[in-house]
Amino acid sequence: MQACGELLLVRGRPCLNLKEAAENYRALLDLSAVFGNGNPVKLEVGSGNGGFLLELAAREPETNFLAVEVCTNVILTAMERTRTKGLPNVRFLNIPAETIPCYIPAGSIEEIFLNFSTPLPAKGCERQRLTSPRFLSIYRDILVPHGRITQKTDSAVFFEWSLVQFAGNGFEVVAETRDLHRSPYAEGNIVTEYEANFLSQGKPICMARAVKIV
Repeated sequence: MQACGELLLVRGRPCLNLKEAAENYRALLDLSAVFGNGNPVKLEVGSGNGGFLLELAAREPETNFLAVEVCTNVILTAMERTRTKGLPNVRFLNIPAETIPCYIPAGSIEEIFLNFSTPLPAKGCERQRLTSPRFLSIYRDILVPHGRITQKTDSAVFFEWSLVQFAGNGFEVVAETRDLHRSPYAEGNIVTEYEANFLSQGKPICMARAVKIV
């Protein structure tokens, strides 16, 4: 069993930059061994300093949580916060999101959280967006049957674009709102630091929940 808040990988070997590497390189984690139990696993892609995931882990002690974050300094802060809180159900992967299939087994994740991913509005950056077909294919592979993605963003343009991508890439959008904090979905919502900042500026928060179509 890994220690509380342990970093599993530091800047894992790239695998999706080259097609051959993507197809051949695998170092899949045994998640039951990593957490020391067979509890369901949820994943946040782009976890930042961990505020959202740590709150959720405290609320759901019988669920395991993986945090993927590419920025080493940021993930170290999240690890320290995890250890301070004494949360045994959180682990970290310091890897680019593109390399997720190298380490996370197919059909092993119950839910994926995409909280305020960078919208990347510039033309030509579509492929890098975390709700692009490229990434949705990755998510479909690692999600369990009927597993789901929950997305929050302050960018209405990115949100509308993401809804189209979900519908066209094997997901059914089962919940959506363009003003989360004035909707029924506000109950139980964990307000991230980015979210609090956007709210202070009067920006509405968009939220979507998409379920993998089997």
